[in-house]
Amino acid sequence: MIRTLLITLLLSATSLAQDNTARMQEIVKSYTDSGAFMGSVLVARDGKVLLNQGYGYANLEWKAPASPTTRYRLASITKQFTAASILLLQERGKLNIQNPIRKYLPEAPAAWDKITIYNLLTHTSGIPNYTLLPDQRALDPFPITSMQLVARFWNKPLDFQPGEQERYSNSGYAVLGYLIERLSGQPYGDFVEQNIFQPLGMSHSSYGSDSAIVPERAAGYEPTPTGPRNVEFGHISMSYAAGALISTTEDLLLWEQALFSGKLLTPASVQAMTTPFKNNYAFGLIVKTESGRKTIQHEGSVGGFNTQMTYYPDDKLTVIVLANLNGPAHQEIARALAKAAYGEKVILTSERKEVPLSPQILQAYVGSYSVPAIGHDLIVTLEDGHLQLESKGNYKRTLFSESPTSFFLKAVDWQVDFAKDKTSNGTTFTLHQGDANLEGQLKPPPQAPEKK
Repeated sequence: MIRTLLITLLLSATSLAQDNTARMQEIVKSYTDSGAFMGSVLVARDGKVLLNQGYGYANLEWKAPASPTTRYRLASITKQFTAASILLLQERGKLNIQNPIRKYLPEAPAAWDKITIYNLLTHTSGIPNYTLLPDQRALDPFPITSMQLVARFWNKPLDFQPGEQERYSNSGYAVLGYLIERLSGQPYGDFVEQNIFQPLGMSHSSYGSDSAIVPERAAGYEPTPTGPRNVEFGHISMSYAAGALISTTEDLLLWEQALFSGKLLTPASVQAMTTPFKNNYAFGLIVKTESGRKTIQHEGSVGGFNTQMTYYPDDKLTVIVLANLNGPAHQEIARALAKAAYGEKVILTSERKEVPLSPQILQAYVGSYSVPAIGHDLIVTLEDGHLQLESKGNYKRTLFSESPTSFFLKAVDWQVDFAKDKTSNGTTFTLHQGDANLEGQLKPPPQAPEKK
């Protein structure tokens, strides 16, 4: 009797895993069919790979299909490797992350006196982000050395005093890369290669190069109304220690397994690396709760590449999405795949059904909505029988009605709900973007000036 029950339970678990994997395939396929995604995806739980596949093309010109061994630019996922390199140097007695950066770079400006390595790791240094400087776009296509890159913001005024705020800054990670070079005596890419990639068997990972022949390297694209096009060239040296590494989904799984099993760093270093300081940011990693579950994650975006890697430590679940087509699909896919892995219901945009509504119902939602969380208004208009959503001069997105109060977008996995505010009797607006909910209030129409 007991033996029969055990066999039944095992068969049920196997069937559930197969069902979840099938649903994962449907999830990714819905994005590829709509033209929103090309790339490679991997899902693994406790060392067992549930999904490991490429979708679309690594190179559209040659129709080279994406695969689990396709190499993608990691963009800001690079930051966790930079952070781990700093911790390796600390373990070897080369530095202390609590010390001021000027202890190791004495020639740094006096304004950096109070900036510690810890501040750089957690985006709390106050150093302005060089990728937001007015002349950055003009310089993007040209190669730059690590010293020249740091010199770009060396004497810029701080945005705030160290430790007071958290503000994402690629500059901090450029300084960390420069520090790694100074203390190790070797280029940043060589240090990562010899101390992380090689020991962990990450044979398809490297520091990026615009001139080297890189087998199975993907090209980066962006969508247009007439189809994908190549992204304008930006030299990879501009990303440096903040975003210049290249890897595959399979190599990144090796990395996560090594990091969280203590194979690379000591338990104390891993604890430090995954403990947030401000706004959920730790060391090159964001640690927060999504749908009631703890996640350790980071995303990246650069030159046609969009990446997302999320780890659920309580269940040892890893979700990795590497895309070579610009857009939000990488994040949406990662969230949906995690839900499927947990056996939760996932409703795809392609499965939502439009319900026609009268112009009178739609007209009631037209207007300007104040959304404090984003600091500007969202505009809803009515055109050709559909509501249109526009954000501060960006292109309009069509809303499709699912009910008299619920709407969805087809281009991205967003939903919009309208309701009556019980207090003011005005119209409220909630935009659902994954686990984020942006709430707004319909502003009263401007009054016409009084006639004199």
